[in-house]
Amino acid sequence: MKIFNKTIYSNFSINAMIINIINKIPVLFFMLVCNLALAQDSLTVSEKIGDTIAVQKPENNFSYKRLIAPTSLISIGAMSFAIPKMKEFDAGVRKEVKDHNLHNSTLDNYTQFIPAVMVYGFNISGLKGKHNLRERTIILATSQLISTAIVIPSKYLIGEERPDKSNNMSFPSGHAAIAFSTAQFMYREYRDSNYWLSLSGYPFAIFTSVYRVINNKHWVTDVVAGAGVGILSTELAYWLFPKINMFLSANKNKKSVSMLAPLYQKNGHSNTFGINYQITF
Repeated sequence: MKIFNKTIYSNFSINAMIINIINKIPVLFFMLVCNLALAQDSLTVSEKIGDTIAVQKPENNFSYKRLIAPTSLISIGAMSFAIPKMKEFDAGVRKEVKDHNLHNSTLDNYTQFIPAVMVYGFNISGLKGKHNLRERTIILATSQLISTAIVIPSKYLIGEERPDKSNNMSFPSGHAAIAFSTAQFMYREYRDSNYWLSLSGYPFAIFTSVYRVINNKHWVTDVVAGAGVGILSTELAYWLFPKINMFLSANKNKKSVSMLAPLYQKNGHSNTFGINYQITF
């Protein structure tokens, strides 16, 4: 009887812990984002020349410190394949979500794009960001290309089964990657002019990531890694922008046509949403 009581108490404690972690996932994401934003603000290098302070633009002075947060997230997700306890955690969260009968939602298919839409909407309304229409479109398109180039091959190479067993393309989460890449895009565009506004894209990214778990499409470690991929993609896009812009400017006398459009593809049980940017020289 004592052993039975001890087992019940142990199980209750574990379940209570997992429920507590589920409730704190959005908070943990938000704390991470705030720390990331504060860390990025500290990366701008100021150099005093006489009475003039010259500030080096982060895009032209890329620091390895910008890689710490996203690579840490990707590493945490990847470690789940080497540390059994992390897989047990994934399974425990999934069980608690199922036991509590949390309602599914398709909103995560759309909230991943909201931060990017907000950037263009604010600019149309007169609240200008850091770059003009052409420049920000190039940056956004570059970040999505980088994200896709990381996410899609990884899904096929790793072949992790989704929680709902629909296919083996669970790791990393493409939705989380897009959501955090667009949230990071909004942050970089508005952090100098309106800091608090620049952070407003992250709640949508967090919502998207949490609901990928609730919708039984991803494990927690999938969305953590996806968030890292998204942030990394946007950081790389801003770093590459001067080089890409220089290349495009060198060809400005040539006739070119560019187009930005939403992308939707259906492949078996998988739906892919994205942004398609085409430029023809």
